[in-house]
Amino acid sequence: MFAEPEFWVAVAFVILMGIFGYFGIHHTVLKTLDHRSDRIKAELDDARRLKEEAAKLLSEYQARRASAEREAQDIIESAKAEAERIAAEAKTKMEDFVTRRTKTAESKIALAEAQAMADVRAAAADAAVTAASTILSQSVKGDVANDLLSKGIAEVREKLN
Repeated sequence: MFAEPEFWVAVAFVILMGIFGYFGIHHTVLKTLDHRSDRIKAELDDARRLKEEAAKLLSEYQARRASAEREAQDIIESAKAEAERIAAEAKTKMEDFVTRRTKTAESKIALAEAQAMADVRAAAADAAVTAASTILSQSVKGDVANDLLSKGIAEVREKLN
């Protein structure tokens, strides 16, 4: 037994443990381990707290993002509605403009037709007066002719104008 190396290893181990026990190293080791355990526990608590804060911030940012997306969607829908309204107004204004231009053109055409008719009537009246004057002046002579000619010219002008 004394010749076995395992025996001397066991004796050295017991002596070493006795020295450690005498000097109180086991208390120092236990305190160090307790301090390390407390520090790890505090770090885990901090990590848990930070994780909760991060989760809270994440949920806040997700809510903000969802709100911003809804707001952007509302803005897009509002812009589309505004564009459709403006397009409808522009179409209505264009139709009104075309209608007014058409009416103006039609009234100008009607005025030009009336003016042309008046010009034709005036030219016809002048031609009739000239022809009547020529015929009457050649066939009727004297005061009666002049009086008849004046009355006839006046009547023709009144009827044709």
